[in-house]
Amino acid sequence: MSFTKPVWLTPVLLIVVSTLAAIVMVLSRPESATVAMPDRTVVVDVAEVVKQDLRIPIQAQGTVTPYRETAIVAEVAGKVIEISDAFYAGGYVAKGDLLIRIDDVLHQANVNRAEAAVATAESELAQEQGRADVAEQEYRSFPRTHRSDAARQLYLRQPQLKQAQAQLLAAQADLRKARHDLELTVIRAPYDCLVKEKQSDLGLYLSPGTPIARVFAIDFAEVRLAIPQSKLAYLDLPGINRVGDSKVNVDLYTSINGQLDHWSASLHRTEGVYDERSRVLFVVARIDDPYLLKPLEQGVEKVSPLRMGTFVSAMIAGRLMKDLVVLPRNILRAGDFVWVVDEQDTLRNRKVTAMRTQGKEIYITSGLQNGDRVCVTPLGSVVAGSKVEIASSKSTAELFLQPHEPEMLRDSAAVEETLELSGSTGSRQGDTL
Repeated sequence: MSFTKPVWLTPVLLIVVSTLAAIVMVLSRPESATVAMPDRTVVVDVAEVVKQDLRIPIQAQGTVTPYRETAIVAEVAGKVIEISDAFYAGGYVAKGDLLIRIDDVLHQANVNRAEAAVATAESELAQEQGRADVAEQEYRSFPRTHRSDAARQLYLRQPQLKQAQAQLLAAQADLRKARHDLELTVIRAPYDCLVKEKQSDLGLYLSPGTPIARVFAIDFAEVRLAIPQSKLAYLDLPGINRVGDSKVNVDLYTSINGQLDHWSASLHRTEGVYDERSRVLFVVARIDDPYLLKPLEQGVEKVSPLRMGTFVSAMIAGRLMKDLVVLPRNILRAGDFVWVVDEQDTLRNRKVTAMRTQGKEIYITSGLQNGDRVCVTPLGSVVAGSKVEIASSKSTAELFLQPHEPEMLRDSAAVEETLELSGSTGSRQGDTL
């Protein structure tokens, strides 16, 4: 009788043998050496919180334009017989100075004819007045029966007298018109201005309406700046019927030949409506004496002229905001958290509230108290409770030389590059805070 081995026995034996071999190997392995990891201390810089009352500046960009520009045209006909020595593009002309003179021979003749017409009308009026006086004396000596009022007025020469008076008034009006035309042959500057474009010259015959020149005022200049809705709360803007009543300083700056030039301006007004496409409010800053034609006061540093058409950046002084903490932007982590070092020199997470700003600084409004130590060293993979070693400590007021002045303003190369990029994209107006 033969014995048959079941087919399942071989796999079961293999599993049992393998399991026993694994158990023997695990039990017979040597014990691993335990290595004690030293405590890791992170070296950091901290800033001690000092709350400050600051004005948060708003940055914008715009083009310098004249606040008043005039197209001068001829109002009378004639040939140009004289021009001013300053009558050229870029020439300065004071108010009332001669620009051009038109030949006035015909206009002087018109004045003489008008004067003669006035003299004739006065003579006719005097004669009619005398005839009316004689007629009135005769009328009194005649009986007054059977006469209508119309007949009496005609007999007393009242219609003829009114006609003579009307003719005198017309002659006087023609004389005033002739004299006015004669005055218009001398074209003068309407205000202190620069000639922007010269459109006529000596010997040219002008007709009424012929362009002569374009001039613009130079006592003031203006810059139109775009302010987004989100930034309006940081500014103290003049409103309706408050044009220029509150002094809001504006610092204009641009890079010229590698040098950063600044000009002082003030916020003059707002345009009062939002732009429908960009949803920004345009404000207008005004610059006094942009071409430096007035004598400088003592102690005032001389700057370069601010010419019309210059593309500039503007730093608008914001309203005074209390109890702000200025910190570097790179220490703000996701979720608006910062690392704070407690009294035991350990890291703690702190939730803060920061204003929506751009640039290298952030302005904390809540979450930090005076005396808190904020870690300003960027940290990688650390956890709350980690021990730190303080390498240096300074107050938040000392982190930036001027907390109200963004880093971009102190970097002339960055400003020059920004202005070049802005100029290459046309009249785009951006803003940063």
